[in-house]
This record gives sequence, structure tokens and C-alpha cells, in this order.
Amino acid sequence: MVIPVTTQHYPMFQRNLIYTAVTRGKRLVVLVGQRKALSIAVRDQQARRRWSKLKEWLAP
Repeated sequence: MVIPVTTQHYPMFQRNLIYTAVTRGKRLVVLVGQRKALSIAVRDQQARRRWSKLKEWLAP
């Protein structure tokens, strides 16, 4: 799995998303891009609310 990591996409980077991407790799995970972007993502410890309809979909 190749994961692009660039500062132009930093608003999308969150610590939990990087973790998920890395742990989903079966054999090999390659991060391609800028160290600064990865650093921004790893330092970001804010939990952001996800706006999904999962709760509504699961409700009887």
C-alpha cells in the first residue's frame, strides 16, 4: 500500500486516519511525501466529529 503524504492535503490528515492506513497494509506500507505533513498529522490530537448517518441507519 502506498500512502501519499503532502502538506497540500494537510486539512485531511488526522492521527487516527494515518494509523488506520498504516495498520490496514497487509504486507508493505510505503509513505510517500513530506515529513512535515506526517508530523502535522501525528501531532494533531484533536478528535473531530464525524458527520455520518450511521446512527440513523442502525436505528430500528
